[in-house]
Amino acid sequence: MTVKQKRQSGIIIISTFPDQESILKIAKDLIINKKLCACINLTKTRSLYLWKDTLEDQEEFIAFFKTTKLSADKLKSEIKKMHPYEVPEIVELKMNDVSKSYMSWMIEVTTKT
Repeated sequence: MTVKQKRQSGIIIISTFPDQESILKIAKDLIINKKLCACINLTKTRSLYLWKDTLEDQEEFIAFFKTTKLSADKLKSEIKKMHPYEVPEIVELKMNDVSKSYMSWMIEVTTKT
């Protein structure tokens, strides 16, 4: 592991989407073309929230974008740019304890050559 890799840390960006298609539409671009995240997990969820003075009760998909500290800001910017919501949820969580092999893999696949 290089010095640069040792200074890297894992980040999870969380965002919700209205349907599975909207996240799949951007997933390949973020993983393959832009190399901004190593993996995206998504699952169906139910969200209750206040929007324009109305309590919303919606089925959504929550996505967990796994990336590195180096790629996190650019990833958040891309999610915001491509997101279908007027006010997208974009939350960053720091991975405090990541196995060395998983961290190495994330660094490898999010590093442009």
